[in-house]
Amino acid sequence: MEINSCYCKEGFVKIACILGSPRKNGNSAAIAGRLTLAAERLGAESETFTLNDLNFRGCQACMACKGRIETCAVQDDLTRVLESVRTADLIVAATPVYGGYASGQFKCFTDRCYSFLLPDFMTNPQPSRMPPGKKVVLVITQGNPNPSSFEHFVNQWEAWVKRNWRAEALRVIKGCGLGPESNLEPFLREAEDLAGSMCG
Repeated sequence: MEINSCYCKEGFVKIACILGSPRKNGNSAAIAGRLTLAAERLGAESETFTLNDLNFRGCQACMACKGRIETCAVQDDLTRVLESVRTADLIVAATPVYGGYASGQFKCFTDRCYSFLLPDFMTNPQPSRMPPGKKVVLVITQGNPNPSSFEHFVNQWEAWVKRNWRAEALRVIKGCGLGPESNLEPFLREAEDLAGSMCG
């Protein structure tokens, strides 16, 4: 886990950055890192969590968050991550595509986000406990060079984020055909531009 902060102007943007790759310096982490760095230069405050470095479990299906408490009952390294996500203005969520889906680390994290849903989320038109108005950037990287591949995953995540995180604005950076030695410059520039539009 890394915590980055700078002197912030009044009304600063708070960012929670979630890195789902097991590779600390992987493509998705690099793109997300450039976005948060650019946002910090504009006066934002960011908190970055590398999930692979944390000790946490997936959802235990205990249902405590639908009854006696309003947060996840499991207390581990993800507790702080969930609180950071809850209070953030902008969430940057990054994962490589593994087997047509998110990494296992990222999937466990999102399963624990079940605690953000209200007990009557199945019928409630506003099912989430999350404060409204969040902005979200999804950074998705894949080895497949075809931009239309894995669109089911992107579409599913867009719908999930809007419903569960109450995203007011949602943008996706999708890096295709990327390997360990790929040129990331176009995607890094896209991340910087996006920081300016969402935090400027």
